[in-house]
Amino acid sequence: MTRPAASDEPSPAERYAASRRRAQEDSGELGRFREQLGFRLDAFQIEACVALERGSGVLVAAPTGAGKTVVGEFAVHLALQAGRKAFYTTPIKALSNQKYTDLVRRYGPSQVGLLTGDTTVNSEAPVVVMTTEVLRNMLYAGSPTLAGLGFVVMDEVHYLADRFRGPVWEEVIIHLPDDVQLVSLSATVSNAEEFGDWLATVRGDTTVVVSEHRPVPLGQHVLVNGDLLDLYAGHVDPTDPGVDPPINPDLRRLLARRGEDERRGPGDRGYRGGGGRRPGGGARGGTGGGVRATPRFAVVDLLDREGLLPAIVFIFSRAGCEAAVQQCLAAGVRLTSPAEQAEIRMIVEERCAAVPPEDLDVLGYWELADALTRGVASHHAGMLPLFKETVEDLFSRGLVKVVFATETLALGINMPARSVVLEKLVKWDGSRHVDVTPGEYTQLTGRAGRRGIDVEGHAVVLAHQGLDPVQLAGLASKRLYPLRSSFRPTYNMAVNLVAQVGRERAREVLETSFAQFQADRGVVGLARQAQAHTEALEGYAQAMQCHLGDFAQYADLRRQISQAEKDATRAAAGARRAQAAASLEGLAAGDVVEVPHGRRAGYVVVVDPGPKAGFDGPRPTVLTTDRQVLRLTVADVGRGVRVVGHVRVPRDFNARVPAARRDLAARLRASLSDVAPSTHERPRRPVRADDDARVAELRRELAAHPCHRCPDREEHARWAERWSRLKTEHDALVGRIAGRTGSISVVFDRTCDVLQRLGYLEPVPDDPAGALRVTADGRWLRRLYAENDLLLAECLRRGVWDELDAPGLAAAVSTVVFRSRREEDAQPRVPGGPHGRLGVALEGTVRAWSELEDLETAHRLETIAPLDLGLVEAVHRWAAGRNLEAVLRGGDLTAGDFVRWCKQVIDVLDQLAQAAPHERLRATAARAVDGLRRGVVAYSSV
Repeated sequence: MTRPAASDEPSPAERYAASRRRAQEDSGELGRFREQLGFRLDAFQIEACVALERGSGVLVAAPTGAGKTVVGEFAVHLALQAGRKAFYTTPIKALSNQKYTDLVRRYGPSQVGLLTGDTTVNSEAPVVVMTTEVLRNMLYAGSPTLAGLGFVVMDEVHYLADRFRGPVWEEVIIHLPDDVQLVSLSATVSNAEEFGDWLATVRGDTTVVVSEHRPVPLGQHVLVNGDLLDLYAGHVDPTDPGVDPPINPDLRRLLARRGEDERRGPGDRGYRGGGGRRPGGGARGGTGGGVRATPRFAVVDLLDREGLLPAIVFIFSRAGCEAAVQQCLAAGVRLTSPAEQAEIRMIVEERCAAVPPEDLDVLGYWELADALTRGVASHHAGMLPLFKETVEDLFSRGLVKVVFATETLALGINMPARSVVLEKLVKWDGSRHVDVTPGEYTQLTGRAGRRGIDVEGHAVVLAHQGLDPVQLAGLASKRLYPLRSSFRPTYNMAVNLVAQVGRERAREVLETSFAQFQADRGVVGLARQAQAHTEALEGYAQAMQCHLGDFAQYADLRRQISQAEKDATRAAAGARRAQAAASLEGLAAGDVVEVPHGRRAGYVVVVDPGPKAGFDGPRPTVLTTDRQVLRLTVADVGRGVRVVGHVRVPRDFNARVPAARRDLAARLRASLSDVAPSTHERPRRPVRADDDARVAELRRELAAHPCHRCPDREEHARWAERWSRLKTEHDALVGRIAGRTGSISVVFDRTCDVLQRLGYLEPVPDDPAGALRVTADGRWLRRLYAENDLLLAECLRRGVWDELDAPGLAAAVSTVVFRSRREEDAQPRVPGGPHGRLGVALEGTVRAWSELEDLETAHRLETIAPLDLGLVEAVHRWAAGRNLEAVLRGGDLTAGDFVRWCKQVIDVLDQLAQAAPHERLRATAARAVDGLRRGVVAYSSV
């Protein structure tokens, strides 16, 4: 872990530059600000602060932990000195709470406020910390709080690339008054200059300050079977490894040797069979094919022994984080002294005093407290916010030594460590395993190295199957993290812009977005790519020429045959599905059914035929002979089921009662004694597409074509296939080029068309230019800022939720807000049943969603998010006053997830309490907020 020696003496030019920096640092408001800090500023901080003081906006792009927030704090200082306001915006509430605490410590509680949607503290203070969404809502509402605003700090501005919440950043940047100075703080991105050019276009004079320098150098290591090895060869400077740096030869040998050992055969536990690899296996380097992972407790022991604590260990799984803590406890890991243990207990008890005693067991408080006193903790989005904040506090104090965390910890929370450990370089993105990108690696490892404490930070990757040291070196040495806009017009944005500036001016405003800026610049590169395609297509066309005839025509016949066969196969599959659905639709409670094929094969009895067929067809609930309760779907039953008998199902049958399941299963088995053996054959393969008359005719044409007799036919066919694939790609590229010019305004026009069709916008009478104005319905759509804003507005306008009580309204709103982390097979239970008030309201909500989806499809839009009923029962119970144990019982929802989703439901209900069209529903929404905002949901650390 040695580092090359620094050069001895600075040159005269370097000494002169240093004296200039000191002079700038000590003059004006910057000098007074520096006196409050107690440390000297880095060159990039001085450059940005000087630009701010002269009246310029600034974009600061620097690594995590480099100290870019100092620039934001200087903006706050300038605002206070000038008697103006400063807003400090962050992407997440936890970061807002942390920055609020920091600023209160410096300026006092009377000078600083906090607005995060569910927390309001001193909102008219001269300095207000808030989430970016709150500022966006203020701008659209014309809030009087904006009066006197002089500076806005946008921390973690690279968040505008976020698919779901990123557009809010661009809305704020575009709509802020011209006289407000903007301070944008970003992680190191590879296109900072491009982003700065756009900021200068929409905000005026903007200074771009980019720093690649880490104040604490970062060493790169790999842990292999208890040995911690440097990643690079000994002569490489890890702070500046360059392109394709040489790998430590000892590391290469050890990984290769272990890979050979593991591949010898099935006698070893690491054997995967012929060429088998786990997801994400490294085909690119070929080394380390079967390295066994080091146990987590052994990793902690080694880090402690090497003096590399405190550490953050990134595990891309919530369950993995919790399991890691349990493994450490089971192994007897204890990293704290008796004095530290006593201090930890005191802090934990003090911070968690607000938790009702009856909830402590449900929340896993005792297990958390035990782990914390040993200096070990987990940190992930499924934890109760209070528990996460406690972990963050103890880690920042140096009392907790190891935190096992998911990547959400990398989102701005100030938790620096001496070391950062990555278990793998592959993560699950919700649908598949993907490699960690260079940008993500930089963000995660950026936590390593505490400024003013550590001489060097350490990034450690655990050797795992598929680890390629060359790939790792590529991640560690690159800074490829381009900022890509995710901006798109929303319905709420459209009605607000039309109300404020009219349709034509709104279109012009949207054309100034970063998304359009990037699209216009990207057209040049796409055009070059299209030209290269054209040249390649000409070459492919020449290569596939045949002396016997027109081979392009012959290749087209082959493609037509292939497509016709695929169409026939799809049609046969559709017929089988329809046959299966028909067999399920006629079932009644008590029917004894044979499932002939598939994963559910066997005999079952129907306990609930379920509601009428929905989007996925009928889904009857059944009991198997071995007492399992299942929900049959079309996918489970092959070509269909057959009814072979009937048994009586008691009216009070409850599938959750083991005795009831046992008795009914016994009746089912008894009824099968007289059932004749199945005569079902295995499903026949679909009728061959060759038998189709159209396919037969095409085959005759193909055989009669002159090129069919060419001896080089298959060689020509390969070139024709390449030509076809590239032509498809080329046509799509040409379409992208055409669509990029004015692409944002096109989407805006479609959005306005949908709003006009639904009556939220209407033409201005006798206006020859076709101007639009906002209707009465559109005026309260202006106050709905949720992701599914139009669906909320439609449910309000149609009166779908008018008859609900407070718990029912909270449950209904949860379907619009909630997004399950995984596909749920079971049908969620609706309090009151499908024909109760809530069930009828949910049916109306689904109908509104379906009609809006059809309308969007007709207008070539895709913004309406799907509904999810997975939170209905839990939210209804909580809003009705049930305790936490009753709410979470029987589900896999964690307390942290429940609290997080409840707060999002509260946020929407707060909007309904202001925007609903009549007083009764507004009052119901207010009561629903009170019903949800209690106990662990109501807790705030501020």
